[in-house]
Amino acid sequence: MQQCYAGQTGPLAYQLLQPTDRMPAHPKDENFAMHDWLNNLPKAELHLHLEGSLEPELMFRLAERNKIALPWNDVEALRSAYNFGNLQEFLDLYYAGADVLRTEQDFYDLTWAYLQKCEEQNVVHTEPFFDPQTHTDRGIPFEAALNGISAALADGRELLGISSGLILSFLRHLPEEDAFKTLEQALPYRNAFFAVGLDSSEVGHPPSKFQRVFDKARAEGLLTVAHAGEEGPPEYIWQALDLLKVSRIDHGVRAAEDPKLIARLIEEQIPLTVCPLSNTKLKVFADMRQHNILDLLEKGVKVTVNSDDPAYFGGYVTENFVALHESLGMTEEQARRLAQNSLDARLAY
Repeated sequence: MQQCYAGQTGPLAYQLLQPTDRMPAHPKDENFAMHDWLNNLPKAELHLHLEGSLEPELMFRLAERNKIALPWNDVEALRSAYNFGNLQEFLDLYYAGADVLRTEQDFYDLTWAYLQKCEEQNVVHTEPFFDPQTHTDRGIPFEAALNGISAALADGRELLGISSGLILSFLRHLPEEDAFKTLEQALPYRNAFFAVGLDSSEVGHPPSKFQRVFDKARAEGLLTVAHAGEEGPPEYIWQALDLLKVSRIDHGVRAAEDPKLIARLIEEQIPLTVCPLSNTKLKVFADMRQHNILDLLEKGVKVTVNSDDPAYFGGYVTENFVALHESLGMTEEQARRLAQNSLDARLAY
């Protein structure tokens, strides 16, 4: 993969789109569905966990392929289990589902299925997360997972025209020493990913816990991002910025509780990769009508729309845009700005 970073010239076909360049005009036809208009917006996805795009149908196919007995009788029984009360309840199911991923082919199929959804929704660029510890801790070879993902991303670029960059993410509920081991394991494959991230259970696991391993990653030339301010307090966002030196904050919606933090995000134009359906599914907001993404947008924060774990949260990027339109009255102009923000906030070129 040829890569360059913000401020450099790269091969991306949809490079720094201006709102008037490729954004679709809304036709006069009253019968034209808003869903279709939002679907046609060129956009980037900057907050997507590949393991979280594992749809129930594919999970059952992989379980059959690998002769794994699932605790659910069928797809509908699995879908009915998607009733989470908080982040930890979701993560418990998420890790159980990931157990069907065993071979390089499995990881290829997972990634390719997601890229096909990107093509359907005019996601022209994606920077997905890959959680190696989810797999290596259960005996899956690191290279099997990475090779399968990388092959699918390469095919996505060649066959679908979707550019991408992979983010290797550490699990924050595990010790920093484990993250160091994962980084050392990954460095021989340095060309396969461009950044490191931080995800999993946020509360009780502040970014400061991982300062040293992020220092090491930056010394190796990697960019950094981190989940912060989803369930955790605004202080976690400060730590991610000041200690982990991140280029982007994943989630970050609780920044609204700290006016000084909001001022900094605006002044430095630090992107937030917001995931509206995820936030309501995990009860960060009681319902979509209470979500603050449009308030942040109007204040000048560089917010973007993403799907997080779409197989579990009920929608990919387009469905997140539609939810904002239906529940918050998002206008076409706001949708254009959100889509443009995502293209401007990408880090892999």
